[in-house]
Amino acid sequence: MLDGRLSLITPEGISIAICPAGPGRRAFAWAIDTLLWLLFLTLLRIGLPSALGSGGLASGTFLICLFVSSWGYPVLCEVYMGGMTLGKRFMGLEVVRADGLPVGWRESALRNLLLVADFLPIGYATGLVCMLADKQFRRLGDLVAGTVVIYHSKPKPRRVVTRDTAEPLPWPLSPEQQRALIDLVERAERLSPARRLELADLAEPLTGQRGQASLLKLQAYAAGLTQ
Repeated sequence: MLDGRLSLITPEGISIAICPAGPGRRAFAWAIDTLLWLLFLTLLRIGLPSALGSGGLASGTFLICLFVSSWGYPVLCEVYMGGMTLGKRFMGLEVVRADGLPVGWRESALRNLLLVADFLPIGYATGLVCMLADKQFRRLGDLVAGTVVIYHSKPKPRRVVTRDTAEPLPWPLSPEQQRALIDLVERAERLSPARRLELADLAEPLTGQRGQASLLKLQAYAAGLTQ
C-alpha cells in the first residue's frame, strides 16, 4: 500500500479506506487531553471550597469528580463525539472499530480501562511496545477492544469531472466499468500521488499511456462520459 491505508469492507459491502495513526501524534493528543483534565481539576479544587466550604463535603466531592472525570471523560467523548476526545479532535484523530465502524460503549470502555496495563511498567512502555510491534499501531487496549486509532478525514464533496477536450472511449465499456472510471477520476485527489500513478499505469491497456499521461487520458474519457 503506497499510501499507507487499509482497505476494509463493511457488512453492507461498502469499501472504506482508513489510515492508522502512529505513536507520535497520539502522544500529542494524550498530552492535550491530560492538560485539559488537569486544568479542570485545578478549577474544581479552587471552586469547590468556595461553594461547599472547606470541610469534608468539598474534599469528597472533589474525589468523586476526580474518579468520574478520569474514567468517564474519554469514554463519553469517544461515544458521543465520533470517536474523538478534545485532544484527538485537535490532532485530527479518531477511534473506530477494527472493521471501520463507529466505536461503541463496550469498545471504548475496554480500551480505556486497559490504559492501566498499557502504562506499565512506567510511562506507557507496554502500550508503546505494542504499537511499534503492530502494523496498525494498536496498543494493548486496542487489541483487546478491537479498535484502531486512525487519521480523521472529512468527507469532501465529489468533484464534477470536466475537461475542455473530452475524448471518446477507444472501445465500449460496460456500465459498471464506466462507473468505476468516473469514480476513479472523481476520487483521484484524495489519493496519494504515488497511488494515482500506480492506478494510471494499471489502465495502460485502455489509455495506451503510463503515469501522468495515462491519468490525463482517463480524465478525458471520464469527461466524455459525463457530457
